[in-house]
Amino acid sequence: MYRKIMRTNPVLFPAYYPVDKDHSFVNHILFGNYEDGNYLNPYADLQRGYKDYSRSLMLATLQLSQNLSALTEGLSVRVMANTTRNAYFDVNRFYNPFYYAAGPYDKSTGAYNLSLLNETSGTEYLGYNEGAKLINSTFYLESALNYNHTFNKKHNVSGLLVYIMRQTLAANAGDLQLSLPTRNIGLSGRATYSYDNRYFGEFNFGYNGSERFYKTNRFGFFPSAGAAWSVSNEKFFEPLKSVVSNLRLRATYGLVGNDAIGSPSDRFFYLSNVNMNDAAKRAIFGIDNGYGRNGITVSRYSNPDITWETATKTNFALELGLFDKVQLIAEYYSELRKNILMTRVISATAGLSAPIRANVGEASGKGVDLSIDYSQHLGKNFWITSRGNFTYATSKFEVYEEPNYNEKYLSRVGYPLSEQWGYIAERLFVDQKEVDNSPVQSFGEYGAGDIKYRDLNGDGQITSLDRAPIGFPTTPEIVYGFGFSSGFKNFDISAFFQGTARESFWIDANATAPFISYRYEGESIFGLLQNQLLKAYADDHWSEENRNLYALWPRLSSTINTNNNQLSTWFMRNGAFLRLKSLEAGYTLQQKTSRKLGMEKCRIYASGTNLLTLSGYKLWDIEMAGNGLGYPIQRVFNLGVNVSF
Repeated sequence: MYRKIMRTNPVLFPAYYPVDKDHSFVNHILFGNYEDGNYLNPYADLQRGYKDYSRSLMLATLQLSQNLSALTEGLSVRVMANTTRNAYFDVNRFYNPFYYAAGPYDKSTGAYNLSLLNETSGTEYLGYNEGAKLINSTFYLESALNYNHTFNKKHNVSGLLVYIMRQTLAANAGDLQLSLPTRNIGLSGRATYSYDNRYFGEFNFGYNGSERFYKTNRFGFFPSAGAAWSVSNEKFFEPLKSVVSNLRLRATYGLVGNDAIGSPSDRFFYLSNVNMNDAAKRAIFGIDNGYGRNGITVSRYSNPDITWETATKTNFALELGLFDKVQLIAEYYSELRKNILMTRVISATAGLSAPIRANVGEASGKGVDLSIDYSQHLGKNFWITSRGNFTYATSKFEVYEEPNYNEKYLSRVGYPLSEQWGYIAERLFVDQKEVDNSPVQSFGEYGAGDIKYRDLNGDGQITSLDRAPIGFPTTPEIVYGFGFSSGFKNFDISAFFQGTARESFWIDANATAPFISYRYEGESIFGLLQNQLLKAYADDHWSEENRNLYALWPRLSSTINTNNNQLSTWFMRNGAFLRLKSLEAGYTLQQKTSRKLGMEKCRIYASGTNLLTLSGYKLWDIEMAGNGLGYPIQRVFNLGVNVSF
């Protein structure tokens, strides 16, 4: 509903008109509208009807466990079967609103006449429309053999084998491939050994099968290993334990597989997808063109070589405890992903009617992850705990399927996975003379007050070959947070901050463009839409009276300006921010006072969320990203009492 309000014309008509003497006989609300009655009226949508829905979830689990210590101590086995069934349907009951428009308005008397805009389509009775009907079921079987035993009080050995089977079935899938059951099986294992709580070793493996790949690539083996050393448990370390209460080193290395590649329609890569009766390819021939046959379309070629995407992961970590008050964990990790599914770059002269996919991509990533905890009591009346975390992660493509560009800045190799390529905006055009004497911009009609882009390759025109990597990645490379809780006698206070850095986002020039009709992806709304005019744009846009070449918004238009909505540096913004996410202060009544009031414990508190944000971006809340017409982030204040009896 909020989205609808933000795309409703605020001046053409009111939500509804009061009943006048000429319409005292009607049994419906006089909803406002304009022209042919096709404009969006959110109030009418709110009043016109309702939706009934039903959702049911059935869960059934059976588990059998058996202790096999009679065979060997520490051995056990279990089997679990689980079935889940989810069903949903909805029904819409509604009437079609009658829309009215005001006729000539007499300013001296305030009189006007109402005219009915949709006499034949409005109704005063409920209509009926059935919505989605979704049913899906999942069956899961798991069997496990577990072993855990300690020898001579120092040698601990454990092992685990797990076999799983999973099947998912969806009704009303709408597609032959999607209607088939989805099945996976796998065998995984873990073996661990530790000596005297000082030395630790672990080996894991997964042998998994996926229906998505051809039989020669269907199963993948993914091993991993890890080791750790608790230095602080060594005898030579005992003199230092009063200062360094914990010191542990650990490292892991392993291979991980991923079969969730491609889209659901690409479920079976090793099978071709052919439409044998495609009306779009129909041919008509014969005498007087009296005979016709539908054609054949290939939407996917079979590829039995497509296989698992794999990632080789390495992790090194340090755990450090100081004075039994400070706990620090520092980790460094790296990852190399191979066999990334990509669409091959093939010349159109090859005559292929469908794209070719293959496991050709490679990407790498690395980063550090830090966390610190602190806890301290000072005397009997004061205590404090605090925690902070910091993550820095980068990634880049090592191999990317792309043409061999002459413009090397177009290559994605060596850049982060979420890096954006766009145009470098210089400023707005001064006048039509400058437009006529600048490189041609091939994005539709443009003129004075529109964005002027830089010709990077110097060919005299602005095309896709002039795009370059701009800004930071859209996924923040730095994420951090910190907070504390503290108390003095009966008072307590806590706060938590969170933030990000090294991230860029773009103002959505389509979703926020004033006056245009914009629909979100997958949205179905009846009525003509018109985006509201944001105050930031009203205050700072190019016009004949304000020829500011660096205005926030270019020349206003009632239609989408394809020249200005290109991804470029013009609407690029820094996504870094620090937010006071939560703050709470409380007071706990003394127990003597609480009991006099008939309570065991009573705490009075005040709290708030999203109270303060530090950011260089001031147009709207930065976590709304590029859409200032979206639902705003809420600032919430609470007053409360916690009582126990």
